[in-house]
Amino acid sequence: MLILLPPSETKDSGGDGPPVDLGALWLPELADARRALVDALTRLSADVPATARALGISEAQAEELAQVNAALWSSPTRPALARYTGVLYDALAVATLTKAQRAKADARLAIGSALFGVVGAGDQIPSYRLSAGSKLPGFGTLAAHWKPVLEPALANAGLGLVVDLRSGGYHQLGKASGAITATVVTERADGSRSVVSHFNKHHKGLLARALATTRAEPADLKGVAAVARKAGLRVETPSATELVIVT
Repeated sequence: MLILLPPSETKDSGGDGPPVDLGALWLPELADARRALVDALTRLSADVPATARALGISEAQAEELAQVNAALWSSPTRPALARYTGVLYDALAVATLTKAQRAKADARLAIGSALFGVVGAGDQIPSYRLSAGSKLPGFGTLAAHWKPVLEPALANAGLGLVVDLRSGGYHQLGKASGAITATVVTERADGSRSVVSHFNKHHKGLLARALATTRAEPADLKGVAAVARKAGLRVETPSATELVIVT
């Protein structure tokens, strides 16, 4: 089983790993596509206004983040699962896992990335700033860059059951065929429901933690739902590949 997580805009800085080795990351066949983006992002960092436009941020933010992106080839790395922060990763709470649980999490989790396509939980990566909706000079959309190489790489990886928790923009970078997806809805007192936005990442983080650490080996949606329910989540399965978390 593989659980695909979304990345986060916020990232922990620093690290004690060596500079990034693109060929050592999960799915090394993506190395050329990764290198093209890393090179483009480091070049772009010399132009703060252009960085702001490409990343969709203010020039004040861009001035700081351009320095981060400028050092992509030389900055220290840390495991991807420790690099990303935010609501989903707070709920995943990697720091509280036992050694055995962390080993399972490293084997079962991967993370979507606008810069690297997708990385394994234990892959050593630098801090960076690039989102699925960013538009780099000289490139079309990032989906156009990634989809032709990422989708075949995922299809040929022999992943077995995939639970894809990535957000819409990262789905577009490269879909995992046949993957189970999850939607979070809130149920009101009158029985009506609406898609959750604020707590969406939190509940997906709880689901990811349950799936990453379970002793079970789910082979289908029924097995995924059983693990979720055991973890205290209220879930439904409206279709063969969709899990709905009800809050």
